[in-house]
Amino acid sequence: MTAPLRAGLLGLGMMGRHHARLLREIDGIDLVAVADPAGDVHGVAGSLPVLPDVEALASAGLDIAVVAVPTRFHAAAATTLAEAGVHVMVEKPIADSSEEGRVLADLFDARGLVGTVGHVERFNPALQQLRARLAEGEIGDVYQIATRRQSTFPARIGDVGVAKDLATHDIDLTAWVAQSSYAAVSAQTAFQSGRSFEDMIAISGRLQDGAVVNHLINWLSPMKERVTVVTGERGTFIADTATADLTLHRNGTAALEWESVSTFRGVSEGDVTRFAFPKREPLRSELEAFRDAVNGRPTLLSTMREAVHVLSVVEASLESASDDGRLIRMGQRAAV
Repeated sequence: MTAPLRAGLLGLGMMGRHHARLLREIDGIDLVAVADPAGDVHGVAGSLPVLPDVEALASAGLDIAVVAVPTRFHAAAATTLAEAGVHVMVEKPIADSSEEGRVLADLFDARGLVGTVGHVERFNPALQQLRARLAEGEIGDVYQIATRRQSTFPARIGDVGVAKDLATHDIDLTAWVAQSSYAAVSAQTAFQSGRSFEDMIAISGRLQDGAVVNHLINWLSPMKERVTVVTGERGTFIADTATADLTLHRNGTAALEWESVSTFRGVSEGDVTRFAFPKREPLRSELEAFRDAVNGRPTLLSTMREAVHVLSVVEASLESASDDGRLIRMGQRAAV
């Protein structure tokens, strides 16, 4: 048997506490060092001393590390760890800008290290089922992918707006389930909470494969909603990623004879199926995949270059919103 991977964790905040719990529980990983300049506010370090910074963490003889600090520190922290020969998972987004992300991706490639980004929705059981069923052609050609991600304002987020914090999830999951990158986007934003960052964004666009996409994301809603709707030529999938449920509404095959019911319907209603499948904690599955990637096994993890594309789409959306919703073609931006 191979020795467990020596793991370190930078950041002991809201996300860091979950990483700490799982890094202790997962087979093949041994959490040996934690660091946070702000200390251990959630009391998750246990018997481990809380190191003061990433430099101290990088000197702890690590194989792998998770970076769960505010976005503006991602690039510098991951760079320090890469220079120490450590494989790294960075929480999303990859960096504060796509240019920083490209430099980071180049560094990890040059050093032959696993560099991945925490687009955890790839490990949501409902979205994994959705991707597999789309790949099998269960609803034929995909016409549209629409997502809604709405909730109250999270006081813990202070250095980015809703686009970088939440839209990154929807953009990555959309490109991932469709297996197609973004071709063009336009967007509108709103600033309602008195901050310098947007708290609402509505994005529309098109993927390279021709599918139309729409994303509605905000921190202004009193209810929490996490929904992905995929419409194709033979039906519509609805994935509720908050509950990990996946439902298929099939196009009907029986003729409608009641005139008032059939009026204005493009397709008729068919059978509705809610699928049953195992539901594992997505973050646990993601960290297990990180372990497996370091051990040379293929995984569903987001590469740093895929994460740069996601951040480029976010940047294009914010640029569009600042220019009255102008359509921006991704080919006009710097290549990943």
